[in-house]
Amino acid sequence: MIEITLPFPPSNNTYYRRVGAKTLISAKGRAYCKDVTALCQAAGLQRMEGRLGVVIAACPPDRRRRDLDNMLKGLLDALTHGGAWEDDSQIDQLTITRGPITALGCVEVRISEIGE
Repeated sequence: MIEITLPFPPSNNTYYRRVGAKTLISAKGRAYCKDVTALCQAAGLQRMEGRLGVVIAACPPDRRRRDLDNMLKGLLDALTHGGAWEDDSQIDQLTITRGPITALGCVEVRISEIGE
């Protein structure tokens, strides 16, 4: 099992940018991915194999209304780049809960292999 605390991710509304006919990851999204990758490496994260269960506690930085599902894409993609797994298609169980308001915000992530 892996447990790691990461910065609060950008919402999908700011994670992507349209440039002409293309959809690209924004500068904010790329910076988030870089930060998560560095934290995963510093934690000595080992790539998980097989089918996975992921439990996320999202602790927002303030009381603004947020859709929890709006932050998942950036977070899961950053964890893929950070080496948590080969591809987020390995995730068979995904649970997200809203945690307490935390200065600067964070997400507490627990990843475990599950039986097939």
